[in-house]
Amino acid sequence: MDPKSQRLRLNDGHFIPVLGFGTYAPEEVPKSEALEATKYAIEVGFRHIDSAYLYQNEEQVGQAIRSKIADGTVKREDIFYTSKLWATFLRPELVRPALEKSLKNLQLDYVDLYIIHFPVALKPGEELLPTDENGKALFDTVDLCRTWEALEKCKDAGLTKSIGVSNFNHQQLERILNKPGLKYKPVCNQVECHPYLNQSKLLDFCKSRDIIPVAYSALGSQRVKGWVNLNHPVLLEDPVLHAIAKKHKQTSAVIALRYQLQRGVVVLAKSYNKRRIKENLQVFNFELPPEDMKTIDGLNQNLRYCDFSYAVGHPDYPFRPRVTHHVFYQNIMLPEL
Repeated sequence: MDPKSQRLRLNDGHFIPVLGFGTYAPEEVPKSEALEATKYAIEVGFRHIDSAYLYQNEEQVGQAIRSKIADGTVKREDIFYTSKLWATFLRPELVRPALEKSLKNLQLDYVDLYIIHFPVALKPGEELLPTDENGKALFDTVDLCRTWEALEKCKDAGLTKSIGVSNFNHQQLERILNKPGLKYKPVCNQVECHPYLNQSKLLDFCKSRDIIPVAYSALGSQRVKGWVNLNHPVLLEDPVLHAIAKKHKQTSAVIALRYQLQRGVVVLAKSYNKRRIKENLQVFNFELPPEDMKTIDGLNQNLRYCDFSYAVGHPDYPFRPRVTHHVFYQNIMLPEL
């Protein structure tokens, strides 16, 4: 099946491809790899590309998109590109300049989707993760409803086709949805979602409000020291997933991706490995029977790889902190979001 034809309608009338290519890589990975991997992903059939200002690779990702337009592989309207408003830009007056900065790095006229990356505001400035002398994150206080109004203006200005959120809990979504004078609803909520954290309640809430759930870390998470709890089990080594993969002659990664698609979730697949990038497109070539879906549902542990521990204590921190561990981030690594 042609992955390009698999799309879901957003609540504003635009369409989002159900399988996206995630471009995040840890700091030590050369930025040139984002260029080559994104070019290859487009060549083999990906049409939904997900990046963010935080990833510091939009220049390379934009270059990849433009080169594939220039060589005739795609037209601009074939590509669905997502960027994200980082936490240091949540003040309303900083929103449009932040998007314009991303557009300048990308060398594109518009993005298809612009989303609030994380609801906890950080002190504005050049630093992505500003901290005090003790390594503690420097918070800011921003009304997310005002931030949302600034996003609405970006949509009206044609800088983005659609607007959404990421890492919002259902109360934070309600706050936007119930805002007096709301012009546009969020089209999506991009959240960590995989068999160990299947987010069933949040997904049901989003769908009841015509908000598309988008899954990041759908394959578990890269083992980024200082960010991800390295004691957590590796999702793709799960024996239950292995057994289902073997039955369908697929990889565990493809099973984890297919699981999301069958739940009506848009899913991001991240890999810089060419073989795996192509392999992940196998997701359209088979279907999981109900018993396999139920078995995978049973793997849920509410286990969160990316818990943004630096933001614990801020009133807009969206997750219930896990009491089983606490990591103090002296040297904060850039996250996988």
